Amino acid sequence: MSKKINKVVLAYSGGLDTSIILKWLKNEYDCEVVTFTADLGQGEELEPARKKAEMMGIKEIYIEDLREEFVRDFVFPMFRANALYEGVYLLGTSIARPLISKRLVEIAMETGADAISHGATGKGNDQVRFELSAMALNPNIKVIAPWREWDLQSRTSLLAYAEQNQIPVPKDKRGEAPFSVDANLLHTSSEGKVLEDPAEEAPEYVYQRTVNPEDAPDKPEHITIGFEKGDAVSVNGEKLSPAMLLTKLNELGGKHGIGRLDLVENRFVGMKSRGIYETPGGTILLAAHRGIESITLDRGAAHLKDEIMPRYAELIYNGFWFSPEREMLQALIDQSQGFVSGEVSLKLYKGSAHVVGRSSPYSLYSEDLVTFEEGTGSYDHHDAEGFIRLNGLRLKTYGARNLKMGK
Repeated sequence: MSKKINKVVLAYSGGLDTSIILKWLKNEYDCEVVTFTADLGQGEELEPARKKAEMMGIKEIYIEDLREEFVRDFVFPMFRANALYEGVYLLGTSIARPLISKRLVEIAMETGADAISHGATGKGNDQVRFELSAMALNPNIKVIAPWREWDLQSRTSLLAYAEQNQIPVPKDKRGEAPFSVDANLLHTSSEGKVLEDPAEEAPEYVYQRTVNPEDAPDKPEHITIGFEKGDAVSVNGEKLSPAMLLTKLNELGGKHGIGRLDLVENRFVGMKSRGIYETPGGTILLAAHRGIESITLDRGAAHLKDEIMPRYAELIYNGFWFSPEREMLQALIDQSQGFVSGEVSLKLYKGSAHVVGRSSPYSLYSEDLVTFEEGTGSYDHHDAEGFIRLNGLRLKTYGARNLKMGK
C-alpha cells in the first residue's frame, strides 16, 4: 500500500495490541490518528481508553455507546431470520463487525481521514468482515491492516516494540494470555492457547457469562417474552428497549447456565478453529422467536425461511452484511414478520430454555381443526383419502416398476 496517508481512523480498544498499532501507524505512515472506541456491551469501562489515547497524543477521540443501535439494527434483524452458522453458532462476533466498520467509515468522512485501520490478524475472519464492509460503504477508503504488514509476529516482539516506544504495559499483560476474548452484548467468544486442542475439554474458568449448568438453580424459572412484528419488546410484561431487553435476557440466561457452546467451525479464510461461545440471552431469544413463529407463520413461509437461513447466516459470518444479496434476503425475511406478534412462555432450567406456551392475536393455530374430539370446523376426514391417493400416485407407479424389475 502507498504510504501517502494523511489521517487514519483506528478501531481502538485501549488494550496493548491496538495501542501498539496506534504508535506503529504514526511511525510507519507519519500520519494523524483518530481513535474510535465502541461500547457494544462488552462490559468494560471505556474511559481508560480515552485517557490512554490522550496520553499517546491523540487529539480526536471518539467513544460511543452503540448498544441500542447494535441490538436494534443488527442483532434483531438477524434474529428475525433465526440465523445459525453451521447449525449452532449465533454469530455474536460476526454481527458486531459491520456496525464498527460503519462508524469507522462515517468518522473518516467526518474528520477528513483517508484511511481506516483495524487490529484483526491475518488468520481470522474479522479482517474480511471489516474490509468488505468498508468497501461496500466507501469504495475509496483505504484500509490499513497492521498484522498483515508489520514484522511483529510474536508477543515478545510486541512487548519489545511497546518498551521501545514508551507504551505502558500493565503487569497482567506481560505474561502469555491463556486465551483471547471478544465480547459484546450478544455474546462472549474465547479462543486460542488453552483452547486450541479440540480434544481437550475447556477449563471452567474460560466461561465468563454463565454459571456451570450443574451449579444453576435447582428450581426452574418461568418467563414470558412479548413480540411485535418479529422483534422482542418485553420481558414478563415489562416493555424494554432492545439493548435493555437483551441485557435482561443475558442476566436470566447466565443465572441458569444457558447458552454455552463448544464449537469447531470452518473459518471463511479456510482453516478450522475451536471457540467457546456464551450467548445466554440470544439462546433464549432464538427459542422464543421460533416459538411465536410456530403459531403465526404459514407452513410455506416457515419452511422457506428455514431453507434460506443457512445462506443468510453464512453471508453474515463471511462479512457480507452490506451486500445486495443479504439485503434481498432481509427484505424477504422482514416481509414474513408482519404477524409475528404475541407472547411466548419459557422454562429456564440448568442450561436449557424450553418453550412451554405461546399465544398471538394472529395465531394460525386452530384448536377446533386439530382436536381429537368432534370439532365444528370445516375439516372433513374423508378429504384425506383423495389427498393421499393423489400424493401416492407416483409412488405406486414407482413401486410397480420396481416389482416388475425384481427389485
